[in-house]
Amino acid sequence: MQSMLKSASLVLTFVLAVFAANAQVKSNTVMVGGEAMFPMKNIVENAVNSKAHTTLVAAVKAAGLVETLQSKGPFTVFAPVNDAFENLPAGTVETLLKPESKPTLTKVLTYHVVAGKYDFKAISAMIKKGNKTLKTVSGGTLTFMMNGSRNIVVKDENGATANITTYDVYQSNGVIHSIDTVLLPKM
Repeated sequence: MQSMLKSASLVLTFVLAVFAANAQVKSNTVMVGGEAMFPMKNIVENAVNSKAHTTLVAAVKAAGLVETLQSKGPFTVFAPVNDAFENLPAGTVETLLKPESKPTLTKVLTYHVVAGKYDFKAISAMIKKGNKTLKTVSGGTLTFMMNGSRNIVVKDENGATANITTYDVYQSNGVIHSIDTVLLPKM
């Protein structure tokens, strides 16, 4: 009887641990583009499942950045949604996806990536301390400002602004924030 109680206790402990781990994973899982983004997957593994980021994923593939964004990082990606690409001048996306435009495409995409893990809390704290800029992987600068207590606006080097529409999509190698505008570096 004693050993049966021990066994039952071990099974119950295991089941509770699995439920607790599952609840923790679910609590950090964010829905983007109608799909769950799992924090144990990397940036690319999650992005390919987002219906809201199909243009971005195609561009990342065309630029040859898949391997980079699957690496350890950490990276913070400001990920434009499909509508953001559709708002660019006619023909822009098609031109950027051409093989001869790969250097320009790479510069535009890496302008949306910052080395390090900057979630809402980190960016808002940075802004409150007076540091409002971050260097991008492409070497450019993004400027951040608060618009209310829960909205951060990102400004590119040309003065265009993007709202972060989905914050803190944690990845195994960083964090993604969905944005409503394609940010462009000085060319």
